[in-house]
Amino acid sequence: MRLKASDFLTIGELSKRTGLSVSAIRFYEEKGLVDPMRTGGNQRRFLRSDIRRLSFILIAQRLGLSIQEIGAELRRLPMGRTPTQRDWRRISGRLRQEIDAQIAALEQTRENLDGCIGCGCLSLKKCALYNPDDTAARKGAGPRYTMGDRAIIADPAG
Repeated sequence: MRLKASDFLTIGELSKRTGLSVSAIRFYEEKGLVDPMRTGGNQRRFLRSDIRRLSFILIAQRLGLSIQEIGAELRRLPMGRTPTQRDWRRISGRLRQEIDAQIAALEQTRENLDGCIGCGCLSLKKCALYNPDDTAARKGAGPRYTMGDRAIIADPAG
């Protein structure tokens, strides 16, 4: 299929169609998310399908995908193709898994905070209930229990 001049948009026309600033479109180009062609005078020309591609980028960002994640998803598509509904179902399935993992981590944090505040010591280093003899330190650096490690709760009655 041979492309006609009417199949292309200038960066200004693309800006008007997408609501993005020219600088934002250039940013996405710099990140490799859109790939305009150049005229003999070195002016950018975008395919009309880049309207959908940029819309996909904006939606994906609002849903929490990073520029790197969006780029990885777009690179999985055949060259120049915009994401279809089927592509989005695949992408959103992966997103759901990440969101579920984040929710689980937040719920674990909430459980640990409730327990810690309940005992009153507010120190996982000294805590006899959640961290007897500083066992968390043996599991590695960082907030071990909020990272998913389970505390072995000591029985205060002995």
